Amino acid sequence: MRAIQFSARGDRLPGSRIVEAPRPQPEPGQLLVRTELSGVGVGAVRMLRADAAANPGGEMVGTVVAAGPGVDEAWIGMRVGGLVFDSVHAEYVCAAPALITGIPEGVHAADALALVRGGLVARGALRAAGSVAGKSVLITGAASGSGHLALQLARVAGASEVIAVVGSAGKFDFVTRCGADRALSYDGSWPEGIDIVLDGVGGELVQRGVDILAPHGSLVAFGGGGGAVDASTLLGGLKTVTGFSMALPSRTRPDLIAEDRARLWELLDDRMIHPHVEVRGWAEMDAVVESIATRRNLGRMALTAPLESE
Repeated sequence: MRAIQFSARGDRLPGSRIVEAPRPQPEPGQLLVRTELSGVGVGAVRMLRADAAANPGGEMVGTVVAAGPGVDEAWIGMRVGGLVFDSVHAEYVCAAPALITGIPEGVHAADALALVRGGLVARGALRAAGSVAGKSVLITGAASGSGHLALQLARVAGASEVIAVVGSAGKFDFVTRCGADRALSYDGSWPEGIDIVLDGVGGELVQRGVDILAPHGSLVAFGGGGGAVDASTLLGGLKTVTGFSMALPSRTRPDLIAEDRARLWELLDDRMIHPHVEVRGWAEMDAVVESIATRRNLGRMALTAPLESE
């Protein structure tokens, strides 16, 4: 099979090339999936910066072609989407059934790719913030794969105002089309008295988010960018800070994950949410990584796997 492999390029981001690799065999508890699309996000860029020879994982969409020992063969032939932890940019990947889901008939691969991970993150972050109805919501990283969906889901949930914060004015039109009432930049001023901040960036923006919260307001950190909070700034306004990632609920609350997936498919079918996915070919992987590293991407970035006859 073919796969994408990375290698060092001096002081630049690692470069990619298409190589021949052995087709993986599903181990006990695994499924073998013929990929259709694979996602590229900021997590992959961070991984490649740390290890030029890394094989990043991520979300994918494809069709199950084989089941390992102990896995129901009813999966075979099913079109699925979900998360794999490494080597996602290959014609075939092995996936755990608990981390993938069947895709409803008629759903476009790009829409499915956006929702099977980014949609779950956005919905989970909003749930972690508590009730959104009638409240103001400010979202950083609002043009990202999860952020642009969080804008739309906050609107669906009845937020009184949805504010998008992004890296440049060039993204204002995009986030406005995604449902933001206002678009702001990281280096501009932010309004105070915000009920809920969803932080998808990290770093110094975490404390900035806390500082603009209204009394009893809450910040949910759902990105992997780190950051620190001065606890004394929480006390007077009885503010709260919560972390969110998919790891714990995926392990302990599969019922909640299933509920979120069903709701996302429903909202997509009702045209209440509109994922934005830019799809490129494998040969453009370096350009995709560069776009994400420099924060020029809008929504989710994805690669379409080559046809076997290509």
